[in-house]
Amino acid sequence: MMHSPAPLLAALSDTSELGLAIGRAAKLELVPIEERPFETGEFKLRPLSSVRGRSVFVVQSLAGSTGASVSERLIRLLFLLFGLKDAGAERTIAVIPYLAFARKDRRTQPRDPVTMRYVAQLLEAAAVDRVITLDAHNSAALDNAFRVPVDHLSATPMFVDQVARLLPAAEIAVASPDVGGVKRAQIFRELLERSLGREVEFAFIEKRRAGGAVSSGRVVGEVTDRNVVVLDDLCATGGTLIRAAHALRTAGARTVQVAFTHAPQSAGLAALAGAAAIERIVLTDSVGAALPAELPGSGRMQVLPVAPLLAQAVARIAGGMALAPLLERWPPTDSV
Repeated sequence: MMHSPAPLLAALSDTSELGLAIGRAAKLELVPIEERPFETGEFKLRPLSSVRGRSVFVVQSLAGSTGASVSERLIRLLFLLFGLKDAGAERTIAVIPYLAFARKDRRTQPRDPVTMRYVAQLLEAAAVDRVITLDAHNSAALDNAFRVPVDHLSATPMFVDQVARLLPAAEIAVASPDVGGVKRAQIFRELLERSLGREVEFAFIEKRRAGGAVSSGRVVGEVTDRNVVVLDDLCATGGTLIRAAHALRTAGARTVQVAFTHAPQSAGLAALAGAAAIERIVLTDSVGAALPAELPGSGRMQVLPVAPLLAQAVARIAGGMALAPLLERWPPTDSV
């Protein structure tokens, strides 16, 4: 009986540290990649070992940095996926912890683009066989955008584990910073109640928009004298989370901590770090970059690594196992 060759893992230099950590944890051989720049801004990507007949997981987070823009990271991922298939790879699985352009997932004005669908079409044009991503802005829109299988992971169980250990006996409430994030926060609340074995209050903050300016409105739910955890998928400028924290403190919250998966730019982190209404900031390293060392107030931040979660997903897919346990508890009881 013939066995399929073991899968491989490739990581572009933009997300090399994250790729190496995933490869080590998933016990996968890494494919060395030649990344050759040209004076004109063009480049060449080439696998330096054979990928023929193999499944290859390709790691690339699509958050811009000083070294590479979002667009450059995306085109490099696409070119590598194309190149691996041309080199004989049987299957390619894109591991994209932060999926850029996912916030523009529907039309809200005439002639609006649906940019997330365009990104999906580009990946499919590169003959990707499967996509793994983490806490996309809208899970339903994500499913509808792709015609290939998508594994939508979440850092929520990691945040649940963190809160349950930090506040085991405290009066807790979970809050969404806006109406759009209610479903995400409700899932977080349900998992937290299961972990703590008791009920947890729920709240959300209404948003008001006047003359193009956004302000936080009324807090819906009971937060008085409670330690409130605000959950969101990302922090871009920090404005939404800061407005939510002020509204919750005004409504009587004892403390406010925020938890979010993605920090695609450091400006948002700097704004959060300077917000007195926020006691603790918990995030992940999904963008593949470390926090700026000089960031004031970074002592209140805790960064949870996503490499173990992504490695579990990669190993389970390689072994034909279900990913559902990763969405229910962290660490999973049946770790690979």
